[in-house]
Amino acid sequence: MMNLRQPVSENAFAAIKIWQVPQPVRASLHTLKYSLALVRNGVCLLRYDNEAGKGDHKHIGQDEINYEFQDAAKLLDDFWADVDMILKEQI
Repeated sequence: MMNLRQPVSENAFAAIKIWQVPQPVRASLHTLKYSLALVRNGVCLLRYDNEAGKGDHKHIGQDEINYEFQDAAKLLDDFWADVDMILKEQI
């Protein structure tokens, strides 16, 4: 299980929660439940999650995009790459 909140800039933080569930959530094929978010000034700029019924996906701003989950390590790598991209775009 992972549950952390990490500052990424003066006014932004990443919140990461990953935990094991006994059975896959509806529309996912794995037994991890997760929510990873980038929040700046109280606004969620990026979120990865696997909400029951929707499966694995990410939100960038108002857009919702399917996400192909492989494993927790790849999930974290992809999230941090998107965090870097978004923070660079916002400078």
